[in-house]
Amino acid sequence: MNTTRHDQSNTPLAAALAGTNPSGRLRAALTAGTQGDPGLVETLVARCAVEPDFFVRDMLTWALCRMPAERTVPRLLAELRSDTAQARSQALHTLSKIGDRQAFAPVTALLHDTDDEVARSAWRAAVALVPAGAEGTLAADLAPALARGDRDTRLSLSRALTGLGESVLPVLDAAAASTDPAVRAHAEATVRLYHDPDSGFTDSLEHATRVAITGPGE
Repeated sequence: MNTTRHDQSNTPLAAALAGTNPSGRLRAALTAGTQGDPGLVETLVARCAVEPDFFVRDMLTWALCRMPAERTVPRLLAELRSDTAQARSQALHTLSKIGDRQAFAPVTALLHDTDDEVARSAWRAAVALVPAGAEGTLAADLAPALARGDRDTRLSLSRALTGLGESVLPVLDAAAASTDPAVRAHAEATVRLYHDPDSGFTDSLEHATRVAITGPGE
């Protein structure tokens, strides 16, 4: 592989990021962020794709957020096209933390990724990056994912939708008229979550599912 003077792939710090000890990798990521050396961007992004430890991944994101956006954002956008689900998911998470709105359109391309975790990361990132006035359009783009996946996936979507404010309500009203009872139930549970963020989502979803299937009088 060709290298430049900015390539830090053979430094002791890069080696520590790939070490066998999670605590050592965590310290290395902290050091990378503290140093803020842009030459480490490639190493950090590459590590995000394979790092198994949640806390280390979070520190890698923090480190990348400390780097110049003009170096990190293009590299993370390229990572959205990776064949590795974790690479896409972590890039989405990091882009949401950096907050550069030029990433919004590429992020929305992954709203319906076949991998649930990638899709969930895209939902959260899109809500974080949505331009003012585009909330309703994003809500409509998210609506086809209603009733997707397990309870945690559905809760993630509901939280993303409610994070868009009042513009989500017409979209949920339309979904509540769906011929699919699972979609109707998820839309109703999301409306309840919107009006009462402290409500129990699981109970709301189960109740709405029963009503959607059997009717309110059963």
